[in-house]
Amino acid sequence: MTQASDRETTIIRTERGLTIAGTRLTLYDVIDFLKAQYPPKLIRDKFNLTEEQLSAALGYIKANSTQVEAEYQQVLQTREEIRQYWEDRNREHLTHIATMPHKPGQETLWAKLKEQKAKRASKAL
Repeated sequence: MTQASDRETTIIRTERGLTIAGTRLTLYDVIDFLKAQYPPKLIRDKFNLTEEQLSAALGYIKANSTQVEAEYQQVLQTREEIRQYWEDRNREHLTHIATMPHKPGQETLWAKLKEQKAKRASKAL
């Protein structure tokens, strides 16, 4: 790990992965912005990092590029699996809600909504 001083480690491993000490920011967050071609100064400002923290993160990424890239790919895979899970779950939930009958007394509101949707659909053509 990279040392900023004798008493402080700047890059630590937490349950979230490689993290900049004193923050909740992972190196994978920094890599996302690097791959999007953000300049280091903008990354520093965006995450409110000190120059030392950013230098430690960039230095660690460069020094351990193979290991960090492999972990980053795993993080991307996990993110995609989580996104897919919630997309599927929400789709099922919204489909279920759509099949539920409307509450009594709201027929006028639903008719008005249906009319507005029809108007928008006809304007789109």
